[in-house]
Amino acid sequence: MATGDVRAASAPSSGNVRLMTVVVSHLNNPEGRQALSTAVAEARARSARLVVVAPAVPHEAPGGEALAEVLARLDQFGVTHEVVTAPGDLAEALVDAAVRTRAELIVIGLRRRSPVGKLILGAGAQRILLDAPCPVLAVKS
Repeated sequence: MATGDVRAASAPSSGNVRLMTVVVSHLNNPEGRQALSTAVAEARARSARLVVVAPAVPHEAPGGEALAEVLARLDQFGVTHEVVTAPGDLAEALVDAAVRTRAELIVIGLRRRSPVGKLILGAGAQRILLDAPCPVLAVKS
């Protein structure tokens, strides 16, 4: 599996009750922040837990500034969450997390593209759309 260590979690579900899950990819850029905001709103509306898949940054220690910012934002919103770092391919890790958690939705962020760029969707986004076990919500910043 392409996912790495779980860095933080809050309020796991109790008993045999299985919370629905929304999975989001997060990069520390405008698209990643918009995807996270949208995923939080979707998780809250669905009473679902949120799984955030973030790239493992080799020069950033566990609990580094970018990850700490994400965790602080999630704690603010009071949504049940899990953050998983992806040491390899983020698209593969996102799909793996969706399969593992039986997610009901994946949220990804996309950036605006030039007219030529619009003809070709990014390779990672295309793989997520084709391999996802559930609907994918693409948001733009």
